[in-house]
Amino acid sequence: MRYAWYDFLGSIGVGVIIFTYILLQLEKLRSESLIYSLFNALGASLILISLIYSFNFSAFIVEFFWVLISLYGISKYFWKGQK
Repeated sequence: MRYAWYDFLGSIGVGVIIFTYILLQLEKLRSESLIYSLFNALGASLILISLIYSFNFSAFIVEFFWVLISLYGISKYFWKGQK
């Protein structure tokens, strides 16, 4: 098995998501915070990039919706700031 640059990006994405979840469980981040949604979107996006080169439909669906939900959290954060 070859470990390509896109596998490396995917691994970084997994690390970002795991690190973010650890920070959430340690109460160092709040789920309503902007950084929480940004980290989740970043991690899922990196995984999606890796999936373009080594496609897996199930993983693609999960990461696609992870990005969408994170974008919703980001927009919700800014929407609340305008009120």
